[in-house]
Amino acid sequence: MVSVIIPMYNSEKTIINALNSIKVQTLNIKEFEIIVINDGSTDNSQRLLEEYIEKNPEMNIHFLSQINKGVSSARNSGLKIAKGDYIALLDADDEWMPEKTEKQLGCFENESLNIDFLATKGNDKKILYPYRIEKNNLAEVTFKKLLIRTEILAPTVMFKRKVFENTGFFDNNQKYAEDVNYWMRASLNNKMYILNESLVFVGGGKRTFGVSGLSANLSAMEKGFIKNLKEMYMLKNINFMQYLLLRFFYKAKYLFLLCRQFYYNLNIKKS
Repeated sequence: MVSVIIPMYNSEKTIINALNSIKVQTLNIKEFEIIVINDGSTDNSQRLLEEYIEKNPEMNIHFLSQINKGVSSARNSGLKIAKGDYIALLDADDEWMPEKTEKQLGCFENESLNIDFLATKGNDKKILYPYRIEKNNLAEVTFKKLLIRTEILAPTVMFKRKVFENTGFFDNNQKYAEDVNYWMRASLNNKMYILNESLVFVGGGKRTFGVSGLSANLSAMEKGFIKNLKEMYMLKNINFMQYLLLRFFYKAKYLFLLCRQFYYNLNIKKS
């Protein structure tokens, strides 16, 4: 069974499409346990979800509700009750392609591949350096690569229960780059890959940077990455020199993204 964990916050415009994308999977719907966590929504998300559950009794949907605590807390609430042999992440504004989960399970069940954690591409985004597509159309993910760049989008991810058992929960107190924190910790004990197929429509096709209000988010994202870096140093997964070099690298990357964001907004105003 696949446990699908969906945090939901003010998602009245998208939650139904997200659920329908599970409903039309080529994998039998009975293979899914769907856990939706209402993270303090103030719109009609909960009402729409309750109506959807009533209209789709064939879908095994569990609904939890909590005060707003952020995506990490919501995912953790789902992880606490998940019973599946595999765990898949999906956000309320994302949609899976119909063959997504069946293709991932095919990779997991291929014993010659030895995969514990498998992401895919989203929005047909290219997989960039330091990742490289090798045999079986897979790119290996390692701790060192994650320090430089993450190519893993949360709604593309599926992993074996053993990953949760040896990695634990998301950091409840982290709201930015919390997924990268989890990937880093998971990479220390598990074999991780990205399947070079675009099997998820992420955020309505929005860019990974440059959505409205992202100037503030870029700053918060940088703080999240620095927090991850400090944690990896404290855990002795990197040495002091690596820590200093990577801090400089993250700052340079942040400034580059700010410039790119400024240039993008300038072009938008001109058009």
